[in-house]
Amino acid sequence: MNSVKNNNMLPPGLVSNLQQVLLSRKGGGGEEEEKKEIDPSNDGNDKSAEPSTSTCVENTEEDSNNSKPIVLVTNGNGIDSPGLVSLVEALVREGLYNVHVCAPQSDKSVSSHSVTLQEAIAVTSVEINGAIAYEVSGTPVDCVSLALSGALFSWSKPLLVISGINRGSNCGHHMIYSGVVAGAREALFCGVPSLSISLNWKKEESQESDFKDAVAVCLPVINAAIRDIEKGFFPKSCSLNIEIPTSPSANKGFKLTKRSMWRSSPSWQAVSANRHPSAGHFMSNQQSLGLQLAQLSRDASAAGAARRLTTQRKNMLEIESVGAAGKSDSNRVKKYFRMEFLDKELEDTDEDLDFRAVENGFVAITPLSLSPRIEEDTHIAASDWISSALHGDP
Repeated sequence: MNSVKNNNMLPPGLVSNLQQVLLSRKGGGGEEEEKKEIDPSNDGNDKSAEPSTSTCVENTEEDSNNSKPIVLVTNGNGIDSPGLVSLVEALVREGLYNVHVCAPQSDKSVSSHSVTLQEAIAVTSVEINGAIAYEVSGTPVDCVSLALSGALFSWSKPLLVISGINRGSNCGHHMIYSGVVAGAREALFCGVPSLSISLNWKKEESQESDFKDAVAVCLPVINAAIRDIEKGFFPKSCSLNIEIPTSPSANKGFKLTKRSMWRSSPSWQAVSANRHPSAGHFMSNQQSLGLQLAQLSRDASAAGAARRLTTQRKNMLEIESVGAAGKSDSNRVKKYFRMEFLDKELEDTDEDLDFRAVENGFVAITPLSLSPRIEEDTHIAASDWISSALHGDP
């Protein structure tokens, strides 16, 4: 009969594994193999046992990883941004979550809730230690929608979606422009709880290491959210927008806030065509607001394209040529403009508004719902949860 000597030199788990291997092979190895006895003192030179032991360890690790809650991370600044990298590294170090990443391959921070239709997007695997990651040639909403569709990952519903950490504040009306907030909103559309996180980056004050401090600040909120989602205590039908002050490590604590009507002032300036002959991407130098100019319309710049104008009174379709490539039209004038968002003085004195709390050094947490009709109930539910999760109330 096959047997494994009980020797203290081998861990009990390994002995059990070897016994299972022998039992599975019973009757298939001839008389000599039937009488073969595995001696643990041979320093592991029995080659027949090595593959089975390795396979068992791999299966154990895979089962352990599959048992962890799935967390999906995306952002608006792009997959290589320090905010996302710092966040993913911290989540992996926690060792509690099965971390997946699906993020834009380039900066889409002001893409709002735009999606890519009738065009293919490229998805490429990316090496991020401890996580399964893909970069996408689309918007943050594309990334979340694709990840939750079941077409990319083997699952279709993670426990939590985290969008961030964004470089620049997204308080007030900036939430409408924001790609990072839109990523969290798309998750909410799909019935998945979500967080959007932004750092109030200021060009003359902030540095890359601030993102690691920002992660340390928001990690307790993330852990509490995941814990209470599993228990069914997390607020229903809402996403939390977390705004971290410019000096994360010197923050004054968490504060439940309301979304303000604040926005920075847009400033349009004419740009020389000689300086920007390709009419490509114009980037705002106001990185403190984390905003980027949108790309010029592809249809307007494509050579030989036609603009279709619907004339309601004539109930007909008119075609206006925009000229062929390389040909000039003396009747047409083309100008280039660039928009910058300028810092605006804070006027509202309500201390419970998001931008006011951030400027005062607090970590602002603003609950966002999909329907204004339930906003008050959502705010109350979020307030109760934050008090319990962050202050240790029973």
